[in-house]
Amino acid sequence: MSRIGTLPITIPSQVEVNIDGKMVTVKGPKGELQQQLPDFVTLEQQETQLVVNRVNDSRKARERHGLARTLVANMVHGVSQGFERRLQLQGVGYRAQVQGQKLILNVGFSHPVEIEPPEDIQISVERNTEIIVSGINKEIVGNISAKIRGVRPPEPYKGKGIRYQDEKVRQKAGKAGK
Repeated sequence: MSRIGTLPITIPSQVEVNIDGKMVTVKGPKGELQQQLPDFVTLEQQETQLVVNRVNDSRKARERHGLARTLVANMVHGVSQGFERRLQLQGVGYRAQVQGQKLILNVGFSHPVEIEPPEDIQISVERNTEIIVSGINKEIVGNISAKIRGVRPPEPYKGKGIRYQDEKVRQKAGKAGK
């Protein structure tokens, strides 16, 4: 029995859900998302809740039960509230800025690094060292955040680099001197 898959999804008042076979469309104040449900699961709407059910108790159905519920819950949350990921730059002279839609990073390379986000993702910069990636699709927000972090991941000796706001980087001792 899937603990996550059996939980019902509460639909906020401003969100509209349309189920057409395996295709689920969710509209809300922030936008619209579509997702095709995995095989072996069905989705049904009961007044203000969505319930994900398995077709049978096979291994594949049990695997996809929690996945389908989480995908639909993320869609409902995304179109109603949106998702946000914060990154921090740590290092002397490291800074970020936004020009138009592009994010420009100066992180110790001989050249600035430019990152062009998809059209439904917004990137903003606070205090030159905090990057905020926001959007309605959790998967795309996470992928763009990982791409930004991958430009200069935090290194364990001095702690310099780009890290998630809540990320802890363990410091290593380094070489022992004579």
